[in-house]
Amino acid sequence: MTKRTRQVIASTLLLLAGCANSSYVTPLPEPARPALADLPPAAAREFRGVWVTTIDNRDWPSRPGLPSNQQKEELLAILDRAVQLHLNAVLLQVRPCCDALYDSKIEPWSEYLTGKMGVPPSPFYDPLAFAVEQAHKRGLELHAWVNPFRARAAGLRTPVAPNFVTRVHPDLVRDAGGYLMLDPSDPRAREYTLGVILDIVRRYDIDGLHMDDYFYPYPERGYNPDDFPDDDLWQKYLRAGGKLSRGDWRRENINTFVRDVYASIKKEKRWVKFGISPFGIWRPGHPAQVAATLDSYEALFADSQKWFASGWVDYLSPQLYWPTTEKDRSFAALLDWWGGQNAQHRHLWPGLRAGVWDDAPPSPARETGEEIALTRGRAGASGGVLFRAGFIMDNTNGVADELARAYPSPALVPARPGWAVLRRPGPP
Repeated sequence: MTKRTRQVIASTLLLLAGCANSSYVTPLPEPARPALADLPPAAAREFRGVWVTTIDNRDWPSRPGLPSNQQKEELLAILDRAVQLHLNAVLLQVRPCCDALYDSKIEPWSEYLTGKMGVPPSPFYDPLAFAVEQAHKRGLELHAWVNPFRARAAGLRTPVAPNFVTRVHPDLVRDAGGYLMLDPSDPRAREYTLGVILDIVRRYDIDGLHMDDYFYPYPERGYNPDDFPDDDLWQKYLRAGGKLSRGDWRRENINTFVRDVYASIKKEKRWVKFGISPFGIWRPGHPAQVAATLDSYEALFADSQKWFASGWVDYLSPQLYWPTTEKDRSFAALLDWWGGQNAQHRHLWPGLRAGVWDDAPPSPARETGEEIALTRGRAGASGGVLFRAGFIMDNTNGVADELARAYPSPALVPARPGWAVLRRPGPP
């Protein structure tokens, strides 16, 4: 490089440096910011779910043994009605007992689907895969609803399949209150149910995994919860030095199960929501005006307040099946109480009766609309789940008409800030 070339380069660098610091350099203009009034409104967010019950063929399919095409048509009609009424989630019961309304690798086909346990639908299809695909096409979430410990409902007498739990694991099953139940106090039974749940989570593109309130049988038909046949395990616990009372021991076994289910789902697919719909009253006297009724803490050994307060669920849907006019079990008071238990800021989506009550209010459908409005007025709640699809399909007491008024436009499912990823993995 010649001396002249070096002088030219040095002069050029000095010139550029001076320009960079010069006040004569015109800065690039900032992009124009839209006025607040020009921004689109935030999308409405409210969980609007409906339970689709398959036990006893209450909602779907209308009877066991229907041809596959008719089963599909009935399910599509439910999904279409959900879209028509601007709902955004369907909670489909795919394991009412230790059976399956999907192509399970563990348990037999349900007799509620085909009329005979262990027999697949004909022509063959997978109802859960079909439901997920069709729900997503319609912009609906699909939550797979399972019962954790009920092996077989009372009154069923048809032959069981070779891979039914009473044949494969008879030592895990108890006869209690007319039901066959897995024993929640047996770690092997909890592990068996967890395996069923994870099989669903791994193989299906579900949006949520949902459990109902039957952890132990309800006290009915002369069944006393204290008589649940778990003496052998209880004595083994005591011999090992256990100090809990029998009720606390049963509750702690359920607590362990709930905590493990939540952690295991999040390990597999963090975006899959986990929710439970416990009995709507945790204990009488909570809140204070709630009169004596079923004590789910003592009778079902369900410490649902602890599950919610500990954040072991993504959402809780306590079954608040009492009308606003009920003084001793006020819907509004119970909703407020549950909202006060939400230390980890999970979603509270109460269970609502869809136009039908045991003690019917003067206008059952209007009652449903009023409860939706009350829920919207509570800061701790962001939607609800309707029980059940059959009432909506039949427009029982005009409830579908009332829902059309309550939900005049679509809404997105509420987001989950702070405790789970918000989307499925995909391309960057």
